[in-house]
Amino acid sequence: MKKERNICILGAGESGVGAAILARKQGLDVFVSDLSKIKDKYRGMLENESITHESGRHSEDKILTSDLIVKSPGIPAKADIIMKAVEKGIPVISEIEFASRYCTGKIVAITGSNGKTTTTHLIQHMLKKAGKNSCMAGNVGASFAAAVAKGNYDYYVLELSSFQLDDIVRFKPDIAIILNITPDHLDRYDYSLKKYADSKFRITKNQGAEDFFIYNLDDEVILEGLKEINNASINLPFSLKKKQEPGAYLEGDQFIVNLNNKSFNMSIHELALQGKHNIYNSMAASIAGRIMELRKDLIRESLSDFTNVEHRLEFVMDVHGIKFIND
Repeated sequence: MKKERNICILGAGESGVGAAILARKQGLDVFVSDLSKIKDKYRGMLENESITHESGRHSEDKILTSDLIVKSPGIPAKADIIMKAVEKGIPVISEIEFASRYCTGKIVAITGSNGKTTTTHLIQHMLKKAGKNSCMAGNVGASFAAAVAKGNYDYYVLELSSFQLDDIVRFKPDIAIILNITPDHLDRYDYSLKKYADSKFRITKNQGAEDFFIYNLDDEVILEGLKEINNASINLPFSLKKKQEPGAYLEGDQFIVNLNNKSFNMSIHELALQGKHNIYNSMAASIAGRIMELRKDLIRESLSDFTNVEHRLEFVMDVHGIKFIND
């Protein structure tokens, strides 16, 4: 395989600049190009690292002579510069893929149309409470590449959008989670729900027998997607409707997590996050916690004292029995 020394980063936002800093740290020749104006914050970061960059244009003579192009998630595959790169046989990958090549820690990756930010924060809350060397990255907080460049974490908890998963090649999470799939961003996927779902399922693409796939068994789109994948990972579903062993399920007002014939249960009334959607999020996070061998009492405590991200389906008040939620 050709040695990839000259790296071009397209897009100079959080994702692109993070990838550029990681590339420089790895001793690669890196050039950053953004068709729009680069924000002062990111321009300063590039200048501090002495990274060559341009804004307001794409210089094809530099971009199309690269060994590798790392594409920011907001740039569609149909963009003119991407299509030209593909025609020339230049590999085009995502920042997530690029960062994973230099990541030495365990990866917990969460995707879904709704709830992924909350679940990502919840899993990170558990890990921090357990004293683990972990960070949150991806679609929340710093980019994955920036987190990898910054330090050697033992756990990377990644919130991933479909856009970020579109251009992975070998990216392989140790724990992959799909919370749900509902119509979203369909303009990017030719208005096809199936193509959008396929993008979400890419999170399982490279998983092996030692990896774990956590998913919502009550989601019809996920059920359809399961019929078409041939993943070798350990499947751990969660459901509010059917008993799952191994996995997680609801029995009365108790949600139960069962792995390796060891069960953990908790009343849904003790959860800091209330509502049906948050029971799903809590189940997914709890399964991940048990996979990582976090103590049951720590998971229980984390679920009861977690403070959600502001305005993420935040309870406001109850007026005459009507609950008001700030979304």
